[in-house]
Amino acid sequence: MDRRRFLRRSLAGAAVLAATSAGRSPGLTEGRPQKALMKAGHQHRSSDADLRVLAALGVNHICSALPSRTFDENWSVTGLSRLRERVERFGIKVDMVPLPLSSSSISRAENPHIMLGKSPERDREIDQICQMIRNAAKAGIPAVKYNLTILGVVRTESSRGRGGARHSTFVYDKAKQDQPLTEAGEVSEDAVWERIGYFLKRVVPVAEECKVRLCCHPHDPAMPRKGFRGVPRVLGSVDGLKRFLEVVPSKYHGLNFCQGSVAEMLKDPSKEIYDVIRYFGSRGKIFNVHFRNIKGGYLNFQETFPDDGDVDMIKAMRVYKDVGYDGMIMPDHVPHIEGDMGGAQAFAFAFGYIQALIQMVGSEP
Repeated sequence: MDRRRFLRRSLAGAAVLAATSAGRSPGLTEGRPQKALMKAGHQHRSSDADLRVLAALGVNHICSALPSRTFDENWSVTGLSRLRERVERFGIKVDMVPLPLSSSSISRAENPHIMLGKSPERDREIDQICQMIRNAAKAGIPAVKYNLTILGVVRTESSRGRGGARHSTFVYDKAKQDQPLTEAGEVSEDAVWERIGYFLKRVVPVAEECKVRLCCHPHDPAMPRKGFRGVPRVLGSVDGLKRFLEVVPSKYHGLNFCQGSVAEMLKDPSKEIYDVIRYFGSRGKIFNVHFRNIKGGYLNFQETFPDDGDVDMIKAMRVYKDVGYDGMIMPDHVPHIEGDMGGAQAFAFAFGYIQALIQMVGSEP
């Protein structure tokens, strides 16, 4: 590298550091950032066999599989350190782990009493979640992701897409409206917010103390204001997500920004999603990205391959770059191709697409 190029890069790096220290996102300084800061990531799978594939594909950052559904040895500092060290042997970094607060419906939830609002059971569950966060910090894992849901992920019958692939689909008018209530019963909007607030007021201070980022997933999919099966979806709208972040303001309290789920909240995602990314990204509230595309929008959509939906994913990637987002960009759900065991080929396609887009926007001035 010649001296001029070295000096240019050194000065550019100094400018980014100066902007960051001044409280500004590097992507919001004059002009565009010199390079794309985000990186391809993955979630759920972290066996040795999976890690070999990810390493070969150049996916060097992951959210691991759930260490355990219960607060056992896997959640100890030793257990989490062992997980991190095993992953690192493949040249991959554990950027986060999932808490046992999954996207399952309340009947299958690992810690159901938090969203059922039942004390003292929820207090015991929250105490364990807090200790998991402390242990993650001590094990060198900087973030955790989670859901706060009663309904879980709701879908109707799948539909066919490109090449006959089967696509996850939701059409509200086809969803059975006479389904029984969940075991939570009829829940008011105020009650859901109380349960969310009760959790955050206990957990966010622990995350701040430990410097661990909390990444919450939106409700999937959005529903009408009246809710579904007696449950309102308060995290199923952009306004709901804004309110959620203000319950306990903190730089460690943010979103597992599922672009697909957010697109499902919008009447015209092809026009609206970019401003939503910019809103949360410019405020430093996007901690992880599920880079998923859809056809359709609010109450009627089909999940697609990233290049086959209504959202311009190149434009979306440019916005993540513009706001200085520096976390993982990962596939979420992928369509099912007949004969593709475990979605391996579909995910490989998605990884390649994401890597190419990151390289492309990174090469742009």
